[in-house]
Amino acid sequence: MFDALVVEKDEDTGKTHAEVKQLSESDLPDAEVTVAVEHSTLNYKDGLCIGPGGGLVRHYPHVPGIDFAGTVEASSDARYKPGDKVVLTGWRVGEAHWGGYAQKARVKADWLVPLPEGMTTRQAMAVGTAGLTAMLAIQALEDHGLADHQGPVLVTGAAGGVGSVATAILAQLGREVAAVTGRPEQADYLRGLGATEVVPREELTEVTRKPLESERWAGCVDAVAGPMLGRVLKQMKYGASVAVVGLAGGAAIEGALVTPFILRGVNLLGIDSVLQPYDNRVRAWERIARDLPMEKLEAMIEPAGLEDLPRLGAEILAGRVKGRVVIDL
Repeated sequence: MFDALVVEKDEDTGKTHAEVKQLSESDLPDAEVTVAVEHSTLNYKDGLCIGPGGGLVRHYPHVPGIDFAGTVEASSDARYKPGDKVVLTGWRVGEAHWGGYAQKARVKADWLVPLPEGMTTRQAMAVGTAGLTAMLAIQALEDHGLADHQGPVLVTGAAGGVGSVATAILAQLGREVAAVTGRPEQADYLRGLGATEVVPREELTEVTRKPLESERWAGCVDAVAGPMLGRVLKQMKYGASVAVVGLAGGAAIEGALVTPFILRGVNLLGIDSVLQPYDNRVRAWERIARDLPMEKLEAMIEPAGLEDLPRLGAEILAGRVKGRVVIDL
């Protein structure tokens, strides 16, 4: 028997309820690899899955948790053997397939990658899907000429999971980082991660009619979208790129025309971490292990247990979570 956070749905009312229960291995879905989960983390999608509306969940009962790290217990796939340390992110785990909010998980071998050498499972989940997404965004900016542009790189939603890791990695790579937050009390936290400037969110959320503004940013990791993205696009330097990783502020680009793309050659790069090829995931994880300073990673961690998740799920949806919440299993 093992503990798991189980979300169940009342068929009469349509409401869902999450609580910690005991399950057996026979309850797990069919797949090739069984993992003893050591750590998971909290993401925006997890908040949606735990919440009373059920969000992204298709079948109940359900175990949320869109990523996890742990040790292989059993495997019918030759690539993994008992004792191997592994990481899983994406592939609709925690949405369409039971995920990491349990002490055991059973998943397809193709969804896993080996834990990078020198990284613990706790550190891997301090990175998690959010950190992997941040690294994928930075790689995309580099692939589109980030090194050719001088000046600060903007990170929106900088106190959140993606933003925190992006800020720390960019600073470690020697870039100036302008970190955007709507919470002034997080300024010291962001400077501790390496931000050289903290930009109030209000400065970038006012929609203006100007087709272009003064060139300010050499690149941008945008974890918010919505009105802020429309404003940021007008301020990008010629030929610079914006890597968009989330839609917390909305899917519409408000207040922006095609002008930044035509007159300044701005690139808009969409980053989705879910269906990344195996080689790309391995490359990103290895770079994270090499380029992300572990002492800064530790500073991002907010530890929690399974019993804390119903409360934390509501808090992340309300934008009140800082850094990386790591679930100890």
